Amino acid sequence: MSPILLNGIGTVDDHSEYIEPEVPFKNPQIHVKNPHLDTMEEDILYHFNLGTKTHNLPEMFGDIKFVCVGGSANRMKSFAQFIHQELALPGNMDDVTDICEGTDRYSMYKVGPVLSISHGMGIPSISIMLHELIKLLHHARCIDFILFRIGTSGGVGLAPGTVVVTDKAVDCFFRAQFEQVVLGKVVTRSTELDVGVSKELLQCSSELEDVPTIIGNTMCTSDFYEGQGRLDGALCSFSTEDKLEYLRKAFNTGVRNIEMESTVFAAMCRACGIKAAVVCVTLLNRFDGDQIATPHDVLVEYQQRPQVLVAHFIKKRLGLVV
Repeated sequence: MSPILLNGIGTVDDHSEYIEPEVPFKNPQIHVKNPHLDTMEEDILYHFNLGTKTHNLPEMFGDIKFVCVGGSANRMKSFAQFIHQELALPGNMDDVTDICEGTDRYSMYKVGPVLSISHGMGIPSISIMLHELIKLLHHARCIDFILFRIGTSGGVGLAPGTVVVTDKAVDCFFRAQFEQVVLGKVVTRSTELDVGVSKELLQCSSELEDVPTIIGNTMCTSDFYEGQGRLDGALCSFSTEDKLEYLRKAFNTGVRNIEMESTVFAAMCRACGIKAAVVCVTLLNRFDGDQIATPHDVLVEYQQRPQVLVAHFIKKRLGLVV
């Protein structure tokens, strides 16, 4: 039996895989693919401590043009303060407030047309955040915005401190797809990102000092240790040569860094027609080792590089720099 569509929702038989149709990036509106939302009197965005009845979402967020998400709550607060300064907005950058302070799951800061949000660590955490973020932007009637994931990663054949703008987010089998199990069935979604945004980010990097940047594939894994071939976890069933052989295979398919969120990020953005990019700095070259022993002050500077690059992109889009 072939996969079928029912009211926009894919269904499959017990032996089939459903490949979800894509939405082109050119559409300015979000395509929230859930017909049930239209029948709900209220949508409670539980993990944000926001809701359609309790908050005027179009008034609060309707002017958003850039959404930046990253794992650490502290890092996303720092980014909000940094972008406040870079955009020369009125007020004190230290006065940015956490819109989600009523919950301890995520942090959210609005700075002019920029939204800065933490997503935690790994696919489950960022997936929950993205569902509620995409609905938030939908309810706020936001259009023509870009979504960025900024963060850290392990490099594959790259010097530490290199920024990787993701071409394709791939899984641990080097496939440009994300598999989501829905009601016991596997739904497969494409993880290709917007090529135009990636090229624009690369051009922006050439205008900055000390932000070495490339475009390459990013491998997303389900954990930090075994899934990434580390030899230093509590469990390890493979040899050093096994690890190096796997990394060489990854490199030969175009993988240049490894992290734990990019596939679901890319898949959900593509499914909803959202222009998006993944911008992560490498903290080490995984061919050289597994543990991060770089001095703290150097790591801090590395972690700022994706922020500096995305901030420059935003300023160019807003006409603040030529």
